[in-house]
Amino acid sequence: MSGHSKWASIKHKKSATDSKRGKIFTKIIKMITVAARNGGGNINTNPALRLAIQKAKEANMPQDNIERAVKKGTGELPGMSYEAVSYEGYGPGGVAFFVEALTDNKNRTTSEVRNIFSKSGGNLAGSGSVNWIFEKKGFFIVNKSEASEDDLMSVILDAGAEDLSQEGDTYEIKSKPNDYEKIKKALEDGKIKIASSEVTMIPKSTVKVRDEQAKQVLRLVEQLEDNDDIQNVYANFDIPEDILKQNIK
Repeated sequence: MSGHSKWASIKHKKSATDSKRGKIFTKIIKMITVAARNGGGNINTNPALRLAIQKAKEANMPQDNIERAVKKGTGELPGMSYEAVSYEGYGPGGVAFFVEALTDNKNRTTSEVRNIFSKSGGNLAGSGSVNWIFEKKGFFIVNKSEASEDDLMSVILDAGAEDLSQEGDTYEIKSKPNDYEKIKKALEDGKIKIASSEVTMIPKSTVKVRDEQAKQVLRLVEQLEDNDDIQNVYANFDIPEDILKQNIK
């Protein structure tokens, strides 16, 4: 868990100056388009679209881009048709990887993902090989300067939070996916600023990797995330924070 938490926190801190903003926009546009196609263009009745647009706003995506992506999803504008696919595999040190993608060409994406794993000392595995290691959760990061632990607990408990823990100068909140929006609203109503929030896959157990092996794992994560088709990369590594910080570009 600590590996996931440190990674999520450090990635959030660097996201404001991410040099790959264009790739981030590309990924979010796909997410919005698919969400609108599957559930309609009304954020009040489509939670997936609401979450995708939240991510777009956090990334400072222009409103015009968001609206065009929604209209492409609903068919009001012509657009590409994307298929959701997932991949499971192992990286250096036996670290488990679960990868989610949206693609207009499954064969191309599968070939690219297999190649990335192979060149990084990992390998793809069959469906069901590693997904059992992860569970979907609502995940929030709140800076300790925003509230005391007792005050924070009183705000989130009734909203359905499952766990509150401390990691450095932040609090981490976990919930069932269905309670994500209730907790987000409770924090906003309580005037508690959220540093980062997402519905994510959190590993039930982690694998410790160190030194060069840890760097290889992080290179594999970076190469996967650099692929335009890949939306999310989940891994159960536990890597020292100093190595994580050195390898965030």
